[in-house]
Parts: sequence; structure tokens; C-alpha cells
Amino acid sequence: MNTRILVADDEEILRMLIVDTLEDNGYEIDEAEDGREALNLINTHTYDLVLLDYMMPEMTGLEVIETVRAAGKEDVKIMMLTAKAQKKDEEIAKDAGADYFISKPFSPMNLLETVEAILDE
Repeated sequence: MNTRILVADDEEILRMLIVDTLEDNGYEIDEAEDGREALNLINTHTYDLVLLDYMMPEMTGLEVIETVRAAGKEDVKIMMLTAKAQKKDEEIAKDAGADYFISKPFSPMNLLETVEAILDE
């Protein structure tokens, strides 16, 4: 069975870069361009990992995480991707229920290494 990852980011070019990097390494990827679409996909599919942008239209990444966690989905691994790179922002994301946090900009290879490490846990 393939590892399934959701990539939710409203920046199309960045989303495409992430998707291409992960697909080239054998991952099955679903995409969402806003928070509401991401939440709908999380509620209808099972993911090994969800990569969420912090600031998205419709619902922010934080709102998506809070909704997922409030629904009792503690087993969903969630990585927050964000340009908000202050320590305070990381703490807010982790308090909301994010398992991992990576700051933008990031290199595709570093993201891939991080994803692989998370999935090997």
C-alpha cells in the first residue's frame, strides 16, 4: 500500500513543487488549495501525513488542526508549513495540535528528508 499524503497550500507553485518532490519519491498525494478543502479531504480519506500551510483562505491551517483534533483524530500526523517562523508561532501551532513544524522557505530535499523521518517513526 502506498503512503498517502495531503498537501494543503494556497500557493499553487509551492504546492506543485512539494507534490512533485513527494510523488517523484513514490508517495501518493492529494492536494487542497484552501483550509476547507483540506478538512473535507481529511474527513473522507485516511492520510499517513498532512502538510498544512498556516495561512490559507476559507480556514487557516490552525483552524483545520483544531477541528481535526476536536473530532478526536489524534492519529493524523500533521506538519505545519509556514512563513511565520517565530518561536511563538511554532508554539501556537503545536498547542493547536500540530505534530511538526517547518518554516518557509525550505529546500525540497530537506522537506523530503523530514517527511521520510516522520513516516519512519
